[in-house]
Amino acid sequence: MKNLVKTTVLGLALLMSTMIFAQDNKANNIDNSNIALQGYSPVSYLDLGLAQVGNKNFKSEYNKVNYYFTSAEQKATFDKNPAKYMPEFGGFCAFGIYAGAKFRVDPNKFIVEDGKYYLYLNNVELDAKQLWLAENNHDKLKSVADKNWEKLSKTHN
Repeated sequence: MKNLVKTTVLGLALLMSTMIFAQDNKANNIDNSNIALQGYSPVSYLDLGLAQVGNKNFKSEYNKVNYYFTSAEQKATFDKNPAKYMPEFGGFCAFGIYAGAKFRVDPNKFIVEDGKYYLYLNNVELDAKQLWLAENNHDKLKSVADKNWEKLSKTHN
């Protein structure tokens, strides 16, 4: 399995040079709309283990970023403790951060682990969530990703 991850990391490096992803020097994976998580509810991810599209009628701003929710109750839950509901690695692909790069994610590809949620890239070339799970060592992957995130959250890719 270690060889698979090493090969995949090398493949990601090649993929980075050939695929176009919106990457920036910000710590949040947002586009020009300033809406986090592509409009998906952070409360749904963490509290329900579901990827649910939020509604613009239930919106909160936290650290100058907008978050959408499925209901007024979710919005109220978020507003009580917004830091709890922040995605790991600013909402960028956890496996990408592990490999040293920021990638946009498929908001339907995520895992919840230890009271946090992690999002992943998924396209015809790569299912990063399956690669993360295949390694079967969340703590090791997270440790490397945490170290990489210290740099990536502050610099351009």
